[in-house]
Amino acid sequence: MELPFAEAWKIKMVEPIKKSTREQREQWLKEAHYNVFMLESEKIYIDCLTDSGTGAMSDRQWAAMMTGDESYAGARSFYELKAAIKDITGFDYVIPTHQGRAAENVMFSAILTKQGMVVPGNAHFDTTKGHIEFRKCTAIDVTIPEAKNTQLEIPFKGEVSLELLEKVLKENQGNIPCMVLTVTNNTVGGQPVSMKNIRETCELCHKYGVRVNIDSARFVENAYFIKMREEGYADKTIREICKEMFSYADSMTMSAKKDGLVNMGGFIATRHEDLYEACKAFCIPFEGFLTYGGMNGRDMAALAVGLRENTEFEMVETRVKQVEYLAKKLDEYGIPYQRPVGGHAIFVDAQKILTKVPKEEFPAQTLTCELYLEAGVRGCEIGYILADRDPVTRENRFGGLDLLRLCICRRTYTNNHMDVIAAALKNVYDRRDSITHGVKITWEAELMRHFTVQLDRVK
Repeated sequence: MELPFAEAWKIKMVEPIKKSTREQREQWLKEAHYNVFMLESEKIYIDCLTDSGTGAMSDRQWAAMMTGDESYAGARSFYELKAAIKDITGFDYVIPTHQGRAAENVMFSAILTKQGMVVPGNAHFDTTKGHIEFRKCTAIDVTIPEAKNTQLEIPFKGEVSLELLEKVLKENQGNIPCMVLTVTNNTVGGQPVSMKNIRETCELCHKYGVRVNIDSARFVENAYFIKMREEGYADKTIREICKEMFSYADSMTMSAKKDGLVNMGGFIATRHEDLYEACKAFCIPFEGFLTYGGMNGRDMAALAVGLRENTEFEMVETRVKQVEYLAKKLDEYGIPYQRPVGGHAIFVDAQKILTKVPKEEFPAQTLTCELYLEAGVRGCEIGYILADRDPVTRENRFGGLDLLRLCICRRTYTNNHMDVIAAALKNVYDRRDSITHGVKITWEAELMRHFTVQLDRVK
């Protein structure tokens, strides 16, 4: 008989987690103002808030940390990291930062030189859009319209609409410092972008003299989907696919806390010396000296190993297979999510579940709270609260998807935990018609409000 699939790793260390009662969770959630970001981690049973910095490092990474070079300037660990990045991406210039949003802060400080600039992208994620709007510039979404149909099955649902992109490029010539291409596309459900679309997007931008920056937090997962779904790539290695992806672009910003397999870290990499020089001016005051940025030597050493480790097929395959396992359980229960399943999370379609909760009462945030109350499972709203208000009208932006994201931490939970998540979500789904009211905002920040927003139940 055919052997079943099994993980490409074995467990060497464990961390205890605790269960709680519903009564306890009701009190904790109320004290957190119905914002799961405000919950203490010890009050969580299974944490699917994010896959950013929450995974387990390997024995090789921990070993590398012990040999990290903490020299202020010219640390050996930096050159180890730089070599790994060069091997995988082809980019010559590297600036370490403490995480992805720090990389965005440095880069956007360098290139968004005046108010009113326009940055097109395939559904900019929260911090990306926040950095752009903080500088009084405009992020314009050019994702394919099919991405909004959560039940549509197409292999590369995170792609750029070349028609929409060219319209933006034509209408804003001379006012676009770069285009942001996110792989995989987190905001629309961790959906990948094909190599063909990456190439054509970069060619179109270059035609108009616009550079392309790849938001690369989950670039390895994107390469995996190219290998599995795009014609002509089945026999290529993950590293070969990664190298081709970046060959078409000009730069990358990286949250290494995802596909770098570390708990903290990030970087900027580029092939252009002028961009590197511009970013250097902001790296030193914001992050630190050029050969450590915002990272310790030991963290750079662990990241160098993590990048090489995660670009091996077996490692990324194990990661995606666990997400697929959870998706199959949800299929059994008839629970709608963004299809096909992405590489790092399940994005549950709250609008199709909590049909009696009006959009003004934030269905996805309501579903997030209900799942926590059911079983102590913490997810994250990727929807109307995350979308923030329109910077001009100050109205809530209700035009996009309203999703509950269930991120799966890398190498952290077993499939038994996936079963618990699925069963808990089914219990909420089974009583969905009894959930007729959601939540309302009682306090919010002007930008990136979902991290700190305070809410209350609508009664």
